This record gives sequence, C-alpha cells and structure tokens, in this order.
Amino acid sequence: MAEHTPHQKGIIRRYYEHKPDIMLQRLGEIVSELAVEEDEKKRRRLWSRAEKALRQLKVPSWRIAKILESHDINQLAKVIEDFF
Repeated sequence: MAEHTPHQKGIIRRYYEHKPDIMLQRLGEIVSELAVEEDEKKRRRLWSRAEKALRQLKVPSWRIAKILESHDINQLAKVIEDFF
C-alpha cells in the first residue's frame, strides 16, 4: 500500500477530528428521511443506517437497543439534542 502524501494525511486527520459532527449531521438527515418515508423497505434500511451512526457516536448499547426496539423517531432525535 502506498504512503499518503502530507496533504492526504491532513484530510484524513481532519475527517477523524470532525467525525462526531459528521455522524450527528448524518443522523439528523436519517431522522428527517424517516419522518417522511412511507416505504417499509426503505424505512428498515434507514433504521439500519441509524444504528451504525449511533454506534459510531458511541451511544450506550442499552439506549441503542431501546431506540431500535421502539422505532421511535423522537427518541432518535433526542440523541442528537443530547449532544448539544
């Protein structure tokens, strides 16, 4: 595998520095999409993406399980609110 250039290393470093912000934004987008999505297959896919984002944000597993079990969009949105 080739070494990264200093420019590429800077991009990678900044990505990981801002990863929580990126995940929160992504989670907000998922909440918005879930609020309007009617197709059940797409909703399942969105909940799967939400689970991945929650895990990357290091939300406690008990809370993730509770949110996924209930499929409550309000609880999912509350996670975003709790970060601010």
